[in-house]
Amino acid sequence: MSLERPVAPDPYSLLPAVPSFRVDSRDVRDGAELADAHVYAAGNTSPHLTWSGFPEGTKSFTVTTFDPDAPTPSGFWHWVAVNLPATTTALDTGAGAGDDTLPGDGFHVRNDYGTRDFGGAAPPSGDRAHRYYFVVHAVDVDRLDVTPDTSPAAVGFNLAFHTLARAVLVATYTQP
Repeated sequence: MSLERPVAPDPYSLLPAVPSFRVDSRDVRDGAELADAHVYAAGNTSPHLTWSGFPEGTKSFTVTTFDPDAPTPSGFWHWVAVNLPATTTALDTGAGAGDDTLPGDGFHVRNDYGTRDFGGAAPPSGDRAHRYYFVVHAVDVDRLDVTPDTSPAAVGFNLAFHTLARAVLVATYTQP
């Protein structure tokens, strides 16, 4: 069975436009292939992320990782960490391991693997390269009105109304 299908658009191009700011990583380069450390069956470790240049008035951050190229109509959510304090400007490698690795009152909502942590890349074997959007959202409220049981789509819906700016880093991965 072939997984041949059109390339999904940039998922953030479908949302209301917001300013951008800078996100960098020691572990992931924009446009480059993810290392095995960030692959589900290999290391399954969230990458280091650091950000700067976000707007004044930012009250918290949400960090997400999304694969729009998954063979589903809704893509695949790999990581959703919400309610990170506005004083947070970085997450260390492995911060996606669980809630106790997040700063302040930050917590994870369930990803599409069904766990509350970072779940690495895992495109179907033989499929084209998938894009992984590592996104830091600067949020205008201290806390999104969500719980650990809120779906990633519902978090995204909340973010549509509370995102002041967005920093995006896109990496790829192809399963051999």
